[in-house]
Amino acid sequence: MSGEGDNDLELPSISYVWQTPVRKPKRSEWEIPDPADPRRLTPAMRAKLQRIVAKAPEVMVKITGKTKTVGHLKSHLEYITRDGELAAETETGAVMEGRQGLRDIQAQWAHDAELDEGRRRDGPLSHNIVLSMPPGTDPGAVKDAVRAFAMETFGGRRDYVFVQHVEDEHPHVHLTVRSLGHDGKRLNPRKADLASWRELFAGELRLRGVEAEATPRRARGKVRKTERGVVRVVRERGEQPRVERLAREEIVREARVGKSAARPWETKTRERQAAIKEAYRRQAEELKRSASAADRNLAAQVLQFAAGMPEFETKRDRLLKELAKAIGKPQPPQRRKDKERGGERSER
Repeated sequence: MSGEGDNDLELPSISYVWQTPVRKPKRSEWEIPDPADPRRLTPAMRAKLQRIVAKAPEVMVKITGKTKTVGHLKSHLEYITRDGELAAETETGAVMEGRQGLRDIQAQWAHDAELDEGRRRDGPLSHNIVLSMPPGTDPGAVKDAVRAFAMETFGGRRDYVFVQHVEDEHPHVHLTVRSLGHDGKRLNPRKADLASWRELFAGELRLRGVEAEATPRRARGKVRKTERGVVRVVRERGEQPRVERLAREEIVREARVGKSAARPWETKTRERQAAIKEAYRRQAEELKRSASAADRNLAAQVLQFAAGMPEFETKRDRLLKELAKAIGKPQPPQRRKDKERGGERSER
């Protein structure tokens, strides 16, 4: 990590595409500018751009929950180890196998919990994390990358245990980290930490020959968040999620009174996505002026990627389209006008 002095240096405009709205605790390699020419693509920036336009698989790092009681911790460890059938690896590298290994982990963490007098009654004993890759990824590489990630992130500071599940088509690892650290401080991960964790995990995978990236959704033209697990479960039961039912009812009410204006955040997001497309286009123009054939080839790939980015669409947009189709009417003029303005910006 470079010194604080280069924080004020202006990075190439393409860096806007990769930045998250939160400040990460540690700078990524691509965020370190070239001291000789801050506006020039560094090898790390160029490599990242190549992976993005080549649509390298995106890593997933997700906090799936917390355990708050010894009983809850016990049931969680039983779940991830399949009641002792799967081997668990600890922060010391020890492999805990069978029911006895499971009982050893439970006993140690339960004992520590009893001695932790400063913990609030509802304070977590552990944070449960899942690190995953798309189908077809080498499970061995995923497990090795998680081992390295855990050591880099928590090694020497917190107890943890991880178990790989291979029966699912998505190779993934369950990592359970003890909340209380060796220094007495408690783990309290923020969005910025998750962003850093994703980049670190992706980097460890690449070191093992697996193409992987960790970019914000917006860098790929996606603005709608992944559906929450509880909502997905309700939908799989053949029921309509309450949140979607309420959204549909709101849209119907607005349609009846002829009111269907875009929300301020929708307008802001539309403008941001247009700016992202523009950043890709400008970077492609710079690469096209290069004497390097490789740069010119990358420029063509960048333009093709930007052209193929999905159109801006929120959940509200999707529901409006469904309503318009159901009643056989076109979208409200205001919505069309907003969409046209967004399209014009993206083409500048």
